Amino acid sequence: MTTITQKLNPTVLAYIQIIFGATLVGLAYNIFLLPAKLAAGGISGVSTILFELYQISPSSVQFLINIPIFIIGWIALGKDFSSKTLVGTFWVPFIIWLSSDIPITLTNPLLSAIYGGIILGVGLGIVYKGNGSTGGTAAIAQIVKKFTGLSSGYSQLIVDGVVVVSSIIVFNLELTLFALMCIYITSKTIDIVQLQTSATKLVMIITDNEERIQSIIRTELDRGLTKVRSIGGYSDKKKTMILCVAEQQEAVQLKKILQREETDSFVIFLNASEILGRGFSLDKYYGQKL
Repeated sequence: MTTITQKLNPTVLAYIQIIFGATLVGLAYNIFLLPAKLAAGGISGVSTILFELYQISPSSVQFLINIPIFIIGWIALGKDFSSKTLVGTFWVPFIIWLSSDIPITLTNPLLSAIYGGIILGVGLGIVYKGNGSTGGTAAIAQIVKKFTGLSSGYSQLIVDGVVVVSSIIVFNLELTLFALMCIYITSKTIDIVQLQTSATKLVMIITDNEERIQSIIRTELDRGLTKVRSIGGYSDKKKTMILCVAEQQEAVQLKKILQREETDSFVIFLNASEILGRGFSLDKYYGQKL
């Protein structure tokens, strides 16, 4: 999959991500959120409230409200973002309209909050990775992110929270709490998708036996490493700090070897959010064709 995405033109890949992600957003709304009456923030939450009160088409509501918000996004975030937002802005209402009679729906608010929140978060996260938006308060969340430095997930949480709390006037407290649960799950899923949180580990090894550690990493794991000269704060002696990024199973293997052979080394295993470089986002070896 990584090799395919590397061969695609970055602009084409971005628009594919936006369309695919926006499709998931639209399906999550019709399958989970609308049937369960969860006003899970954003313009979708507003359209859910209006549908409950006046039976107004959610796709029409989202399309009309998105127009002024799109203009704000154009001014604040630039033409490139807004051209991609334009695709998401129109694509989500289109999918909602297209799948309005979908036979697969879920009315249980708890299950809808969990699974709808996950699918919605995955969709929005993929759209954000394409540097786009689905319009609505998602565009406002991206503006908040730009000017506050908050993550996309937390920006979305703040903006959607305002809408959800307002929905208590129309829906009961129980549904409002489920909706809050949904947007929390959505916000965390967005960050996971954007950061590609995985089983990849950053291993930090502080040792006096750098040659042996280096040999273990190269021969047993077939991974590269970086050596940093350091000084022990207590002993005031010169030491070497070795940095290595490894997959989950490789990290487990390395831990067992170090526990058995290098008990005096100080080792830290950290979760690595996203790795860019050879062996991860690039082929492991120069000239390698997979």
